[in-house]
Amino acid sequence: MALLEVRDLETVFFLERGLVRAVDHVSFELEVGRVLGLVGESGCGKSMTALSLMRLVPSPGRIVGGRVLLDGRDLLGLPEREMRQVRGADVGMIFQEPMTSLNPVFTVGIQIAEAIRCHRRLTRREAWDRAVALLTEVGITDPERRAHAYPHQLSGGMRQRVMIAMAISCAPRVLVADEPTTALDVTIQAGILDLLRTLRQRHGTALLLITHDLGVVAEQADQVAIMYAGRIVEQASVEGMFDDPKHPYTRALLRSVPGVRGRRERLEAVPGQVPDLLRLPSGCAFRDRCPEAISACAETVPALREIEPGHHAACIRL
Repeated sequence: MALLEVRDLETVFFLERGLVRAVDHVSFELEVGRVLGLVGESGCGKSMTALSLMRLVPSPGRIVGGRVLLDGRDLLGLPEREMRQVRGADVGMIFQEPMTSLNPVFTVGIQIAEAIRCHRRLTRREAWDRAVALLTEVGITDPERRAHAYPHQLSGGMRQRVMIAMAISCAPRVLVADEPTTALDVTIQAGILDLLRTLRQRHGTALLLITHDLGVVAEQADQVAIMYAGRIVEQASVEGMFDDPKHPYTRALLRSVPGVRGRRERLEAVPGQVPDLLRLPSGCAFRDRCPEAISACAETVPALREIEPGHHAACIRL
């Protein structure tokens, strides 16, 4: 049985110009100790999926359908008071930009300690000691001194490690990492990804890894889900996705990435742009960018279906 099950999740933004279906009938499962990579271009709905799982969708957005089951308990049906206990204790989140996620007027040690005390009955001293220990665990040198630092006094890589320390402070069973290596140089990215791998192996945490980087997914994930215009268009094991991609969008993404599928003299950019969610084309949302589109692609939204055992795709031509 999956630890986390997301079924037909729908998140809609009610704007004056119309409805934006930011998360449109998204479904996936995450097992204990496994990594699911959620991949797609900017604006495809990855981050909003993460915020929906945490019930942190900003106004005027609202979750209008679906279920988010953690050990069989539907998080979408919990009172807000109970959901606050789930956040951090059962499901932790590493937000996309640590500089805007950390409070600039408190030291990082105080912020980690307060996150711990929200869920654990500890004294301030005990929580502080735990915060310093967590900074050690995430690889920050001289943790006692760094705990007294404010966010602006730390490098981007250190701030990201502080966010990870805060996210794992209460040993959540599920960790949601939203673009955890964005804006970091390659060396620091590698260190953050190694840290996430070590923590997952040490604690058995299930990880939802949200990224646009297929190279990161190839190294880190067990399963992959490709998102486009708010919907999952392909889902498979890492091996199945990279060895035999089914959806034209997935194939286009792979052609645009150096080194993922062997040497290539010339990379191919995905033509066109992600469509405006207020003005989606009829039928398949990818059809205006798809070199394989036929007239029937405009007639119906393709359903995600199993093409091969364990390999799902949403394309009428498959």
